[in-house]
Amino acid sequence: MRALTWQGTSKVSVETVPDPTIQEPTDAIIRVTSTAICGSDLHLYDVLGMYLEKGDILGHEPMGIVEEVGAEVTHIKPGDRVVIPFNISCGRCWMCSRGYFAQCETTQVKEHGKGASLFGYTKLYGQVPGGQAEYLRVPQAHFGPIKVPADGHPDERYLFLSDVLTTSWQAAKWADIEPGCTVLVTGLGPIGQMSARIARHLGAERVIGVDSVPERLAMAQRNGVEVLDDTKIDDIPAAVLELTDGRGADGVIEAVGMEAHGTPFQAAAMTAAGMLPDALARKAIDTMGVDRMGALRTAFASVRRAGTISIVGVYGGQADPIPMFDLFDKGVTMRMGQAHVRRWSDEIVPLLTGAGDPLGVDDLVTHRLPLESAPQAYEMFKKKEDGCIKVVLKP
Repeated sequence: MRALTWQGTSKVSVETVPDPTIQEPTDAIIRVTSTAICGSDLHLYDVLGMYLEKGDILGHEPMGIVEEVGAEVTHIKPGDRVVIPFNISCGRCWMCSRGYFAQCETTQVKEHGKGASLFGYTKLYGQVPGGQAEYLRVPQAHFGPIKVPADGHPDERYLFLSDVLTTSWQAAKWADIEPGCTVLVTGLGPIGQMSARIARHLGAERVIGVDSVPERLAMAQRNGVEVLDDTKIDDIPAAVLELTDGRGADGVIEAVGMEAHGTPFQAAAMTAAGMLPDALARKAIDTMGVDRMGALRTAFASVRRAGTISIVGVYGGQADPIPMFDLFDKGVTMRMGQAHVRRWSDEIVPLLTGAGDPLGVDDLVTHRLPLESAPQAYEMFKKKEDGCIKVVLKP
């Protein structure tokens, strides 16, 4: 089969690799019909190569048609249309029984002290071959795959159950949204876009989004979001305070993560860490503050007293400074972490199946390209060229 493989820092290529096979009775094989590029894939592309090996298959936002199932997989069968969650969860362990599927104890990568295994995402998370490929082996398929109807809707109506929709739903839920509240979303990439729309769906009276990319700002505006262009506003927290009677946002969804602009020192540290030999680079990531903290600082300064910050952007450094005195004094609640995909999927699916589109899912994809164009797509997405917000690859 053909698959998108990591070949080195800022270098990926589509190669011919062996087809996946059933290895465990809880496995399934799917033929991938659509697979998306995620912002966190760019972290692998540029920064986290010290945890990858040449030839690793990337991608964690796939869906497709079931080709084969193992003996213990009964809820799906060959021919079914399924979406594959990005985290691999057993559905049976202590964590899964409490809805914390991103911390599944069956697939935790204990060697590195990490949570549940992820598709296509480094040694830290199990080095499981990813979904930017023609076929995908799905471990724990007795639980993970989300069956969706063959109802004539294109894949993109359901594809984002794999990550974007469920991650954004959790981000909004964990921002303590109540009817009439004001929510700030930092970063209007795919996760920020959907988080903002879901916040409105859950009852927020005002949703304010921050970004610098014109196409992202325009997309948010046409979906009912007020926008602040941080290339034109020197002090975003001050602007938020002015819009909220001096109080601040009731909830903040931080949807940027280590991609954010920050101090020149941190930006340089992040770049330098990605260029070190693997052993030294891993040490830097494990022990130093190499994230760009600009978006987090905006969140900290923009949330009201006794408000909530929901961090959904991915961070990698271990020693990044945060203003604990201010956060404690303000009584801020913070929630964060990988999405527990199957915790939310059943709640979201009914919103996708009808003729309507209450979450605006149909207005997210900007580019649909063949799998063979994946290397060019990564570069376009990284550089935000051609109005690129979300790329879907078609194997």
